[in-house]
Amino acid sequence: MTFPVYFYLGSLRIHPHILFESLAYTVALILILRNVRNDFITPAQRTFIIVGGLLGALVGTKVLVLLQHIDLLWQNSQLFLLLSLQGKTIVGALLGAVISVEITQKIIGINRSTGDVFVYPLIVGTAIGRIGCFLTGLSDRTYGIATKLPWGVDFGDGILRHPTQLYEIIFLILLLIFIRLRSNYQYKEGDLFKFYLILYLIFRFLIDFIKPDFRIFLGMSAIQIACLCAIVYYWRSIPQMLRLKA
Repeated sequence: MTFPVYFYLGSLRIHPHILFESLAYTVALILILRNVRNDFITPAQRTFIIVGGLLGALVGTKVLVLLQHIDLLWQNSQLFLLLSLQGKTIVGALLGAVISVEITQKIIGINRSTGDVFVYPLIVGTAIGRIGCFLTGLSDRTYGIATKLPWGVDFGDGILRHPTQLYEIIFLILLLIFIRLRSNYQYKEGDLFKFYLILYLIFRFLIDFIKPDFRIFLGMSAIQIACLCAIVYYWRSIPQMLRLKA
């Protein structure tokens, strides 16, 4: 396999990252619209929340991706500039969206949690997007460190690496199955989103140890630090969510 793996529509050559990122957004939006049909808030309020979340996600992903690759500022300023324009990180988008939605809800006077309807769209959308990350290869910078394991992948530089994009897809599929198996259990409003968020952040904190990222503090990357801060913030919610009762 040669990376990037392009797709062709007649004479049109489509980059895998663009294709699967667009597909991820489309599928996630369809699932969100289907989930909010029976929502407890008005369409106008949901629109404000979605717009607020998108703006927060945009700011969060840009801030964190710049911190994640801050070493390139003095090593390769052109690549740093390119990443500042095109780079994205799911963790930054998630945390930025959470903060922005909380602020938006306070402004429009909503005191109930609104995150549960986004859980399935986020899981499915992220998994689809990671396919594009994998097929893009080295330029996406989501690959893992070198490995001698039999499933190591050569993304084009002759080095077998951990396919961390595929690890994440497998994790998301397992998470989706686990949540579906517990879908008949009772839980408090908002707990489903917190449960998803915490498990995903724990996964990212651990998996990023096998990524060749710049370690900004105590052997951790900027993304790992952001994950750890959010996990600590939500830590008191974990026991209650793990003891969901039928």
